[in-house]
Amino acid sequence: MNYNKENIIKKRRAINSKATKTKSKFLVILYKAVLVCILAVCVISAGLGFGLLRGILENAPNADQIDVQPEGYSTTIYNQEGKELLKLSDFDSNREYVTLDKIPTHMQDAFIAIEDERFYSHNGIDLQGIFRAFFVGIKNGRFSEGASTITQQLIKNNVLGGGAETNFSEQLERKVQEQYLALELEKRLSKEQILEYYLNTINLGQSTLGVQAASKRYFNKDVSDLTISEASVIAGITQNPSALDPIVYPENNSKRRTKILNNMVEQGKITKKEYETAMSDDVYGRIKKANENQPADTVYSYFVDALIKQVIEDLQTDKGYNETQAYNALYRGGLSIYITQDSEIQSICDQVFADDSNFPPGSSVTLSYRLSIKKKNGKEVNYSEYDVERYLKKSDKNASLIFSCSKTAKQAAKSFKKSVLKKGDTVLGEHLSTAIQPQASFCIIEQSTGHIKALVGGRGKKTANLTLNRATQTTRQPGSTFKVLASYLPALDTLGMTLATVLDDAPYNYVGTERAVNNYDHKYRGLTTIREGIRDSINIVTAKTMEKVTPAVAYEYLLNLGFTTLVEKESDSKGNVYSDIQQTLCLGGITKGVTNLELTAAYAAIANKGVYTEPILYTKILDHDKNLLLDNEPKTNQVMKESTAWLLTNAMQDVVNAGTGTAVRSTTGMPVAGKTGTTSNNYDVWFSGYNPYYTASIWCGYDINKHFYPGSYHKVIWRKIMDQIIVKKKLKITPFPDCSSITAAEICTESGMLAVPGLCDHDPRGSKIKTEYFTKGTVPTEKCTTHVAVTICKESKLPVSLYCPEDCKIEKIYIKRPEDSEGKTADTPYELPEDFETEVCNIHTSPVAPSDPDDLPNLPDATLPGEAQKEPVKEDPEEETPLREN
Repeated sequence: MNYNKENIIKKRRAINSKATKTKSKFLVILYKAVLVCILAVCVISAGLGFGLLRGILENAPNADQIDVQPEGYSTTIYNQEGKELLKLSDFDSNREYVTLDKIPTHMQDAFIAIEDERFYSHNGIDLQGIFRAFFVGIKNGRFSEGASTITQQLIKNNVLGGGAETNFSEQLERKVQEQYLALELEKRLSKEQILEYYLNTINLGQSTLGVQAASKRYFNKDVSDLTISEASVIAGITQNPSALDPIVYPENNSKRRTKILNNMVEQGKITKKEYETAMSDDVYGRIKKANENQPADTVYSYFVDALIKQVIEDLQTDKGYNETQAYNALYRGGLSIYITQDSEIQSICDQVFADDSNFPPGSSVTLSYRLSIKKKNGKEVNYSEYDVERYLKKSDKNASLIFSCSKTAKQAAKSFKKSVLKKGDTVLGEHLSTAIQPQASFCIIEQSTGHIKALVGGRGKKTANLTLNRATQTTRQPGSTFKVLASYLPALDTLGMTLATVLDDAPYNYVGTERAVNNYDHKYRGLTTIREGIRDSINIVTAKTMEKVTPAVAYEYLLNLGFTTLVEKESDSKGNVYSDIQQTLCLGGITKGVTNLELTAAYAAIANKGVYTEPILYTKILDHDKNLLLDNEPKTNQVMKESTAWLLTNAMQDVVNAGTGTAVRSTTGMPVAGKTGTTSNNYDVWFSGYNPYYTASIWCGYDINKHFYPGSYHKVIWRKIMDQIIVKKKLKITPFPDCSSITAAEICTESGMLAVPGLCDHDPRGSKIKTEYFTKGTVPTEKCTTHVAVTICKESKLPVSLYCPEDCKIEKIYIKRPEDSEGKTADTPYELPEDFETEVCNIHTSPVAPSDPDDLPNLPDATLPGEAQKEPVKEDPEEETPLREN
């Protein structure tokens, strides 16, 4: 550079020139303006930032009102022994709360080591962790490390919706609120309480929430029993429950677990030896084994299905919950439900029903089908199996929804679908299922308590929850099982009728109609006692008894026995009026039918000395805090006299020992009483009965009514189940309980009156004298008037005349039917001929001259031979009068 004098002068002139000064001044002004702008931007930005921050914080939940305690707990169901049976949970409620003292220290340390190592030293926000995450992100070019503390995670999950934001602004808002609330929360809760809530909140995969649920899922044990190795597996899931699932991705979880164990060593939480022991543990092998014992998808039993419906109903009825609240309480409320189910009895029932050899060979299936189609024109059309049936009937008028096998049923549905699905149509939804037929249901109750011990709602594999439960939901015609309940029970209980009461099993029409009542064999037995009517299930005797009882009285008894499906009076859309207060009620001819459960409960009332006990599925429900929520003490009602129950039990023992129910007779020697039932069209078959401990009913039939002839297989199933229960439960063989108000008497079964020895026991068909039982005060006082003894001439077969030789005289026993009896019956050949009242022997009409005058008959004065039957009554008429009545 040239620094001579001339150049220095030039430089000075340039600096002092006006143009230069103007330029410098402009640059200074510009600099100041830029600086002011920058400062203004900073101030404005700060203001905006402060305003934004203030707005975010103002929108944050009130720190004094937030609740970080976990919500949503699985409900636990316990069987009658108090053993855990299963859990009910929603997608966000499969957790079991445990206090921190039940969680091992090494489990706590495992989470702290990987999630928040300075948990016990920060105030809710870990600034060191934030800076570390920032610089690691700058260094790696991506921000993958989290800096949220355990307190922040608890806020995020339980207050701010779990961090399910969809854009950056939402994420920013949540993060700011999260940090603010974390600071506030740490002022209100201890570190131990925050950690306890956190460990009961976190998602740990496989639909488990919290460490206790996870411990049971992965290791089948309580969290308190976990080792360091097992605890590190569970802690390793937290960051990504799907990708770090130890069952699905054990390799991923193993890497995370190793990092946790390394951190625990570095942070002094475990020793080097404990680390080595944990690292050498084959923990994933145990997880795999435990998982093999876990059902892939839990399908509830029919008992649990019924329980769920009952609890939902009771929470609404007894606690005033609405339906949504009831469902939330059941699936998210952490309830403890103690049920009445006996696991051993339920297992026996399930095993017997699972054995196809117990059912008729050649089973078929029914089709259930739903199809929704959006037509090309946008219209939505829904189809069902009945549309399939109409489609099939076009080519075969006898077609039905009962198929020989599932394959045939599916082919029919496929063919129908093809017929209705056109080009341009879209299938919106389709469901197809088949059910094996004939179907069956079974219910067993402990009559002394009303506790339902087992339910089977159908045969065949159960593939879904809350499906059709044929034991509690399906209503079927009860058939002859109603004879005892609707007719004979009120007859004995209120009308003064007895088991000895005789009715004539003869042609008979329903009252006020020309419609005949028919017995199942279309025969007429004649004079029949109520005991015999029960034993042999005689329709006409039942109907005649009902005529005396009246349908109205029978209906009231049935309501008291717990039936809820009976119809007093109702009309359909066409104006047709229906009522079950009809004479046909006694034969099970009712509008809607009954459920297996309600029929079983009614018979249990007879077994329980006449006391109806409302059947229950659970005894009590506790809330999440173990406070009593529902006390399900069953309601009881004395619906019949104890003596009536005893008499019916005694009569129904005859059904089993000598009547229509011999197939249910126990092989163990345990007494059994009960009643068979078959509907007139052979759609339904039943047996309802009991031993001194349990009452049970079995129903068999087709879901879609179909005639079938099952024989006795349903009775054999009943016997197999009950006998296995007797053996399994080691029940003592004992008679039915006595009743102090019962007495006995010798009666004639043709008249129901006191028997006459020498007369009633000489009926040509055999002795008609039986020992019968009565409620005290109802024993008949009159002697039999049905049997009559007539001395006849064996040559003329007519009543003897005065001239019949002694060696021609024989005594014969006849019966006299009631005056209102009509038609021929099994008694007809033994009836007293009408002409016996007026005629005598027409062979021996005059005296034979005796060889000895002393042999001449000593006739009364003015007595003609033809009037000999009118001779005065002797002192002992039973010895000599030709026509004898008593």
